[in-house]
Amino acid sequence: MENHIVQLRKLVLFIDDKNMYKGARTAFFKNSDPHYCGQINPIKLGKLICSRSPTNSSRLLQQVRIYTGRPDAAKQPKAYAAHIKQCNAWEKLGAKVISRILRYPPAWPTSKPEQKGVDVALAIDFVALAIDNEYDIGVIASTDTDLKPAIEYVNKKCGTQCQAEVLAWKSSIAKTRLYMPSVWCHHLDINDYNSLADLTDYNA
Repeated sequence: MENHIVQLRKLVLFIDDKNMYKGARTAFFKNSDPHYCGQINPIKLGKLICSRSPTNSSRLLQQVRIYTGRPDAAKQPKAYAAHIKQCNAWEKLGAKVISRILRYPPAWPTSKPEQKGVDVALAIDFVALAIDNEYDIGVIASTDTDLKPAIEYVNKKCGTQCQAEVLAWKSSIAKTRLYMPSVWCHHLDINDYNSLADLTDYNA
């Protein structure tokens, strides 16, 4: 009898933290719901995606990378402390956190701080890891259209060795996805969210 060796395809999940959080809030919750509704366990998300191959290929979760904006410790000490607690929890689970300090406009605190450079960092890593053959499947968890050029580049330059996929929440009121021809989208519903929700109050 012949021994058939199953080759696992390495999968790396790239999560835009704020985009995914806000997307889950829009899709499944009301503004009055607790702030932690929308949070996720990133490793559970990675494992879920690995279990849902559109081609029935066997997948191995190689890495989960979370890209997030970090409050300034001097300007927002409480928000900074909560953010660090959450990042530490992600890293304890096994995820890699890539953070960028929030940009504070001159009118702050009247105007909210803005997340800058997070999508650029994600896009650069998505391309660089593909070129370095760090993944066979790269999944972007975001609906940010600024990430399209990175996906297009990977498909054009590395399409024979790896493939790009995207991920988006889906409900009756939220159907937005990062649409690109021939790019598979993992649509996740409320049952999927509940299976990987993180209801920890990091402000406590």
